[in-house]
Amino acid sequence: QVKLVESGGELVQAGGSLTLSCVASERTFRTATMGWFRQAPGKEREFVAAVGWIRGTSYYTDSIKGRFTISRDNAKNTVYLHMNTLKPEDTAVYYCVADRSTPQAMGGGSFPLYWGQGTQVTVSS
Repeated sequence: QVKLVESGGELVQAGGSLTLSCVASERTFRTATMGWFRQAPGKEREFVAAVGWIRGTSYYTDSIKGRFTISRDNAKNTVYLHMNTLKPEDTAVYYCVADRSTPQAMGGGSFPLYWGQGTQVTVSS
């Protein structure tokens, strides 16, 4: 069974930094697009960032551009989300995802096939 396991979520003050990690259980994810979605209380789940496996092409939602960076280590089947200058509105459950679509397609509404269980990020003001 395919599993995506996130870690790194915690309580952080506004302006601070945090790095989320996600480990995929199968080597097949070395050739998959991996990404992050988030869901804030009372809001719909939204795309955050994705990174492809060919050349590591990345794609971001506008609200986090310049603050968040996605990266991947294929040798470790791991994707990271480096978050800087965090704001209270970044508070959400962050989900790791994986799919065969492109990063742009994932950011454009393509619903990923595989999801992790989520990790809570809380940014205090």
